[in-house]
Amino acid sequence: MDLDSPVTQLAGIGPSRAKQLQGLGIETLYDLIAYFPRTYEDRTHVVPIHQLETEQPACFRAWVIREPRTSHIRKGLSLTKLTVADNTGRLNLTYFNQPYVAEQLHYGEEYFFYGTVVGDFAGYQMQNPTYESVAKPGVATRRIMPIYALTAGISNKLLSRCIQQALDACFQDLPELLPASVRSRHDLCRAQEAYVSIHAPESFEALDRARKRLVFEEFFIFSAGLQLMRNRRRVQHTAPYDMLDLTDFYAALPFQLTGAQRRAIQEITADLQRGVPMNRLLQGDVGSGKTMVAAAACYLAAQNRRQAAFMAPTEILAEQHFQSLSPLLEQFGITAALLTGSLPQSKKRRVKAGLADGSVQLVLGTHALLTADVHFQDLNLVIADEQHRFGVAQRAALSEKGRCPHLLVMSATPIPRTLALMVYGDLDVSVLDELPPGRQTIDTFLVGESMRPRINAFIRKHAEAGNQVYVVCPAVEESDLDSLKSAEVWAETLQRTVFPDLRVGLLHGKLKGADKDRVMAAFASHELDILVATTVIEVGVDVPNATLMVIENADRFGLSQLHQLRGRVGRGKDKSYCVLFTSNKNPETLARLKALCGTNDGFQIAEQDLALRGPGDFFGSRQHGLPQFKAASLTLDMTVLKEAQEEAEAVLSDPDFIHDPVFPALQKRIQALFSKEMNIFN
Repeated sequence: MDLDSPVTQLAGIGPSRAKQLQGLGIETLYDLIAYFPRTYEDRTHVVPIHQLETEQPACFRAWVIREPRTSHIRKGLSLTKLTVADNTGRLNLTYFNQPYVAEQLHYGEEYFFYGTVVGDFAGYQMQNPTYESVAKPGVATRRIMPIYALTAGISNKLLSRCIQQALDACFQDLPELLPASVRSRHDLCRAQEAYVSIHAPESFEALDRARKRLVFEEFFIFSAGLQLMRNRRRVQHTAPYDMLDLTDFYAALPFQLTGAQRRAIQEITADLQRGVPMNRLLQGDVGSGKTMVAAAACYLAAQNRRQAAFMAPTEILAEQHFQSLSPLLEQFGITAALLTGSLPQSKKRRVKAGLADGSVQLVLGTHALLTADVHFQDLNLVIADEQHRFGVAQRAALSEKGRCPHLLVMSATPIPRTLALMVYGDLDVSVLDELPPGRQTIDTFLVGESMRPRINAFIRKHAEAGNQVYVVCPAVEESDLDSLKSAEVWAETLQRTVFPDLRVGLLHGKLKGADKDRVMAAFASHELDILVATTVIEVGVDVPNATLMVIENADRFGLSQLHQLRGRVGRGKDKSYCVLFTSNKNPETLARLKALCGTNDGFQIAEQDLALRGPGDFFGSRQHGLPQFKAASLTLDMTVLKEAQEEAEAVLSDPDFIHDPVFPALQKRIQALFSKEMNIFN
């Protein structure tokens, strides 16, 4: 067996068990070995019975002094009871629905137990403790016990046994991915020692040493992959732009750009004249003016007789960009067109013909731009808006329609610098950290259910003043999540009971794309007063008339997501508000939500969100580009990250590294990490 062998090669794992393991992301023996514990229990300290404390799990050694007896209380419930003792005291043990205990624990014999004492008026006892004979080596007691994240049908004991089988079968095949010089400089143990100790540590010192090695290895692999992507970009060439004067463009704008916008445009201009494809992330808070920066890039592409494609995640957002950019650029003789799935076939044919013969210099669209029948005469600039809605592969698919085109990806999700370094390590980053003059600050309030009548009156006040209201719910249907507001039920309640005289709409992710666009268009044109929605509106169309955002069960959202939702209002001239409903009394939760009420700075909020929830939850999905680190933590291991990045850059800059014994295995692991997105070795 080797690391790529399926788990069914192991004894005791058939198709049904393999399917259960698949639910944990485990399909191969390597997946098993690399499924690290989420925490550990210290079961090494054995205490006498009289030192056991309630609610504190502990390990103790005792004799069985009363024969185990099983009684059947009712159908489906049996109790097995016995008494154990040592030289300091005695303790009653109870096992629920485990009648086999009576066959395994014998009167007069000595065992190690691990469990938690509970006490009540009837005295102290322990329920369902783990046990092992003193004559056998410690597997569940007398050791540092790994605790794994589990799924239905998979117990901690079963998973531990499977992992040990995989380690035994593949120990000699565990690849060494770090060069000897790197291990020496950072005092890192070998891979075999690390994988054994992470699952079965002999001491906490050995565990720390194993984790240090595996954290470094994860960061090194990822950093090496990003470095290879950067290296590949550097060897690509594209004709530099020579027409870079933006004087006329600036003069045509009906407003002054912020300093941050001008700085970002200067960085893009510098990229366009280097002769190497631009690969830049334009990051800015909601309303910071990213679209105008993109417009400047499109203007420069057209002035240099090149074509640009601007891809948005929804049809309505693509249409919004088209309506704002087309009149501006047409002043300079630049022809812009819209290409979306819902356009009539005749219009689609005209746009595609214009792209093919070069008469259309800028196309704004959705995934429709990716279809095989879309051809460009000279696509040289690709812009992806709300880039976290597109995977790397989708951006690459559009880029492949040109010859080494420049790439500008835009994100309205403020990302902490540390996280941006990981997610966008192959991109240069421009940040818009100023808001244009006149952009509204949004007053945010945290309220409980007792404020419901007043908030309903506040909603009515906004609607009667001619403004519009968003109401966001965490669930779509009533059955989705107990005790949470569901969009479907709440929309019906508001329409029938609370606001029967107002126009209430419903929008959620389970609607078809065309239906979503239809509802959003109705809200944008003020055919609706209230839009009840899920987070599908997190990225949406501009509705300057919307002045109130009400978020139900706000504690179920991350701070950055709440900030994104809040950014749907405050886009017009009228004062805007955000109301966060929660019934959660947890002090930490309330402190987190109050932090949002205290600032409108998305970057400050993002830093707090990363610290509170960690990077995995920050985005919530692999498609955003964040790897699923198994041992490393961006919040705890930033020093190691920097060291690993420096080593990866140094190692890959050495042309002799391809002869290092670790190179083939490292190359394979890097490719596996990035394979879902793109082949970084081609």
